[in-house]
Amino acid sequence: MGCFWPKFCGRRNHDMLQYSSKNVHHITSMQSWEAKLSQARQDGQIVVANFTTSWSSPCKEIVPIYSELADKYTNLVFLTVDADGLAELSSSWDVKATPTFYFLKDGRQVDKLVGAHKSELEKKTAAMAM
Repeated sequence: MGCFWPKFCGRRNHDMLQYSSKNVHHITSMQSWEAKLSQARQDGQIVVANFTTSWSSPCKEIVPIYSELADKYTNLVFLTVDADGLAELSSSWDVKATPTFYFLKDGRQVDKLVGAHKSELEKKTAAMAM
């Protein structure tokens, strides 16, 4: 489908960002997205979806915090979506900047955070885990 933000295509690194947590699931296809959302609905879990790019400095900066949160709140499902690699999915969720975090319950958005705001991400994630 091509690069989600064409002016950055020449600079991006095609490798996904590396998350240290085993509770962060990399979404690589629409099928894996649907499967994770379906499983979370069945299990009554809230999903934290991080739409990211490998070339973005703010995305790189938030990786350790996102991994820590995934380790801390194992009752939540943490996903990462390469906004360039899955441009159609990103577009359907109206992702205009990265990182963008969606908090989903039963497959529906209950909250959203745009940007690498550590304290806001921590606060919103903690609220969802309760």
